[in-house]
Amino acid sequence: MRTMPDLTHPVAPGGTVGILGGGQLGRMLAMAAARMGLKVVVFAPDRDSPAFQVAGAHIVAAYDDQMALQRFATQVDVITYEFENIPGDTGAFLASLKPVRPNPTALAVIQNRIAEKAFVQKLGIGTAPFASVTSEETARAAFATISAPAVLKTSRLGYDGKGQRMVRAVEDVIAGFETFGRVECILEGFVDFKREMSVVAARGGDGAVACYDIVENLHGDHILRMTLAPAKGPQRLKAEANKIASRLLDAFDYVGVMAVELFEAPDGRLLVNEIAPRVHNSGHWTIDGCTVSQFEQHIRAVCGWPLGDATRHSDAVMTNLLGDEVNAWRTHAALPATAVHLYGKTDARQGRKMGHVTRLYPLGTRPDTFER
Repeated sequence: MRTMPDLTHPVAPGGTVGILGGGQLGRMLAMAAARMGLKVVVFAPDRDSPAFQVAGAHIVAAYDDQMALQRFATQVDVITYEFENIPGDTGAFLASLKPVRPNPTALAVIQNRIAEKAFVQKLGIGTAPFASVTSEETARAAFATISAPAVLKTSRLGYDGKGQRMVRAVEDVIAGFETFGRVECILEGFVDFKREMSVVAARGGDGAVACYDIVENLHGDHILRMTLAPAKGPQRLKAEANKIASRLLDAFDYVGVMAVELFEAPDGRLLVNEIAPRVHNSGHWTIDGCTVSQFEQHIRAVCGWPLGDATRHSDAVMTNLLGDEVNAWRTHAALPATAVHLYGKTDARQGRKMGHVTRLYPLGTRPDTFER
């Protein structure tokens, strides 16, 4: 039996949201909460976490420090998180003290790529073919089933291309398994996709769902470089993406924002690549392109507020600023119809997300020069 949040007692203005994780997503969640008259406490292990700069209070401790977690829970009305690699025990412990949204059960499934793919396929939603790799023997069996080309990934933790590699022979699979420390891996058949896309959607505690427009994502070195909103194509793409997102949200009994990363296959089908149980980089354009951003939408959902309108009022191109690209902030700030968002990070390492810029265009006028 599903347990629905008590919507008769939402977290009202003046209440406090607890956020696990202090990166840029936590920072933007905290800023959205402040706009709604809510206070924020951020819990993160790093003393220089960007979200600390904009939060009313913060706690610096490890995610398995139960005394610190208990102190955190006493200060907040509801708890959410900005990234999916929160330890399962942490989510379960906090859920015994305060509402945790999205629920830790959904988090546990999505943390494991094998469990995630199996969950998606059970709903009748398409994915790449996959198999588990836990030993040299299963590596050989997996490759015999999937064949080349394929992608070997750790079943947990990888992001921005970390913990994955292309394989073209069974020896590559075995070598990759060894390189990854013999942790559980997933072997996925390579999808010869036309485009990488995503849809960001939210579900409230009352079951209401709001979907933002499907977008196209351009990557470089496995890192998102640019998001084009909306993705151009037939209306059926938007309808199919919304259907996929809605089915996943309902199946997880989910409350909050979820991003679904998709491949557009050569035959036009949409296949689920990965699910992110949180606000997502490909949804940053909503801050400037919609009345209610993905960050405000997430805070609304987890606090029991009505979901906001996800309608796009402008076309948008969101570009990540990586490493020392952030030094061009003055140039971006001088451009028309361009919003500059910087994350307050001091160490501009190569490939590190330091900020983003969003260029807005009137509806239907986004240029095609960004297309592949």
